[in-house]
Amino acid sequence: MADVDDFRIYHYDPSLAATILFIILSTPPTMLHIYQCLATRTYFLTPLIIGGLFEIVGYTGRAIASTQTPNWTLGPYIMQSLLLLLAPLCFAATIYIELGRIVKAVDGEGCCIINLRWLTKLFVAGDVMSFFVQGGGGGIMSHGSNYRLGSDIIVAGLILQLVFFGFFIAVAASFDRNIRRHPTTLSRGGLFPWYKHLVTLYVASALIMVRNIVRLVEYVQGNDGYVLGHEVFLYVFDALLMLGVVGVFTVIHPSEIKAMLRGGMVVHNLIQMRHK
Repeated sequence: MADVDDFRIYHYDPSLAATILFIILSTPPTMLHIYQCLATRTYFLTPLIIGGLFEIVGYTGRAIASTQTPNWTLGPYIMQSLLLLLAPLCFAATIYIELGRIVKAVDGEGCCIINLRWLTKLFVAGDVMSFFVQGGGGGIMSHGSNYRLGSDIIVAGLILQLVFFGFFIAVAASFDRNIRRHPTTLSRGGLFPWYKHLVTLYVASALIMVRNIVRLVEYVQGNDGYVLGHEVFLYVFDALLMLGVVGVFTVIHPSEIKAMLRGGMVVHNLIQMRHK
């Protein structure tokens, strides 16, 4: 791991074109989620929207930094580092909440290894802990002189997140298996195609898991590591994957789950709404 004297904000000239491209790609689906959320009152998507905004503002900070080469300042770097680090935690919170809604919608509590009362609370609590640990580590690391301490704290936060996320995937897979073996009346009915929403959780979870593993390798290697020294890793294993998370929830919108539980409007063809 790099010593304090070896600390550099960037080991390359950040690409302004790539940063602007991902700002352009990230903005429409995030704005669409805001519209969809308000139109259908699917408010448990709020963490996802916050994560999308974190991505946009984070890459805006990186765009500012790319115009400062080689005299980078800490402000844009801190903006980028913290927000891009924390955005996936917001996405994960929505995933945790949605699984609880799916279990409830199909009356499948008996097929879940965790009591529905604690299902969402447990994973969101772990998510919040990871958020503050990684946020604290990122704040410490951004000062440079405390890079090693901050990086170690972030590693601890990422490991905590991976543990909770791995357990969550196991819980979701267990529920999937059990409800297939012992289907409920609601899970067998054709009125609520719940399984596509569970598949969406699998896809989003896989994207976040891959991103978190690459991020963990990045911080374990340190400031002089191979991953941090090559910009392509940020865009392929972070920006692109997180864009996929936002996108998959745009297409398979959870308003259908909310409507199954409480009635109301659902998203139809991205921007159209219909009453369920």
